[in-house]
Amino acid sequence: MKLSEIKSKLKALDTIAFQLPNGTLVPNHFHVTEVGKISKHFIDCGGTVRTENVANFQLWEADDYDHRLHPEKLLNIIELSEKVLEIEDLEIEVEYQGDTIGKYGLDFDGTHFLLTSKLTDCLAKDQCGIPEKKPKLQFSDLQNDAPSCTPGSGCC
Repeated sequence: MKLSEIKSKLKALDTIAFQLPNGTLVPNHFHVTEVGKISKHFIDCGGTVRTENVANFQLWEADDYDHRLHPEKLLNIIELSEKVLEIEDLEIEVEYQGDTIGKYGLDFDGTHFLLTSKLTDCLAKDQCGIPEKKPKLQFSDLQNDAPSCTPGSGCC
């Protein structure tokens, strides 16, 4: 999800809820402690120089059980961050503290913002010897143009 998308969705909401990949909700007394831009400049295992930029939200919960972040407040924080930090319409990455700091993508199901699992990947598979995955075929999908062998046909 990009910043423009979350801003649009926040305008139509009365409350904000974030749901973890396992289906549990982030406690509703969470804070968004940071909205920022993270730039990553790196070299992949094939030697290609790359850059990635994401808008970053950090969710945090404390013992402040009476706290509720309202959609218009988060919208104001996002718009201020875009202006002051000159953040473009970037994909959003969300940090949330579980057993360790987890990084998630963001989606929306019409009610909740969904924290989606992110996976690592090799960006230079052709350079480091990782074979492409072969497609899995089902025997039922294979077409055999040869005559079939039936009992008593003499083919066996």
